[in-house]
Amino acid sequence: SALITSRFTKCTRKMLESFKHRSGTFINSLIAALTICGQQAFSSFTFRCPCQVGKNFLYGSAFLVMPALILLVAGYALRRQMWTITGEHCCSCAPGRRRLSPLERRLACLGCFGITGRAVVAPLAWLAATLLTGTYYECAASQFASVDHYPEFANFSASEREEILAGFPCSTPPPSDLLPVRDEIVLLHRYQSQMLGWILITLATITILVSSCLARCCSPLTSLQDYYWNNHLQNERQLFEEAAEQHSRLLITQRIKKLFGFVPGSQD
Repeated sequence: SALITSRFTKCTRKMLESFKHRSGTFINSLIAALTICGQQAFSSFTFRCPCQVGKNFLYGSAFLVMPALILLVAGYALRRQMWTITGEHCCSCAPGRRRLSPLERRLACLGCFGITGRAVVAPLAWLAATLLTGTYYECAASQFASVDHYPEFANFSASEREEILAGFPCSTPPPSDLLPVRDEIVLLHRYQSQMLGWILITLATITILVSSCLARCCSPLTSLQDYYWNNHLQNERQLFEEAAEQHSRLLITQRIKKLFGFVPGSQD
């Protein structure tokens, strides 16, 4: 039993170390998966195309772009490293700020680069999911479809064409002679949206690959030095937080004892 326990402990330790080294990829994958699930649920329960001229484009574009911008801002705001770098390296009014060496500046730039890479995961996942689904794009682009080559629209004015096209994304069926036209236009918009989605995914993948290679090449540290530097920063912050907590408790205890003559819970 002791041998089995020892082997289980070693396997668990190896799994934890492997997860630690690949935690960045795992977290990015988790963020993308949660964003896609949220987009599907959000689209199912909240999105209803107004099917009106002028409103379709604004409504569809807002649902396509605005959540991505919100996710991008949240991705930056929720990263503690972002505020640390901003306070230590970017804020010129910080008291007692020392001059930074070129190495520290390059490391700070690489840190911002890493934060940006994590922050854009959710917006890209949202845009890719919405474009591959095609619902928002279909609503936004409905009234701009070219129907000059369809004889069914020959007797309609330009404003009447826009009103008819704006109603295509809705579930209300158009006149029977326009049903084949609506099906073709819906398929065309779905094709365009999915093509844009795959182009976005391809460009994002290439950009991530090239950026990772450039970051490795431009980094002043080797892989072992980078590993050491990351551990150094993590241990430094952990020890600093522990020391700051103990020091603040000590000061507070001294002040309370000086003010009241005793400290609650103390034996003295």
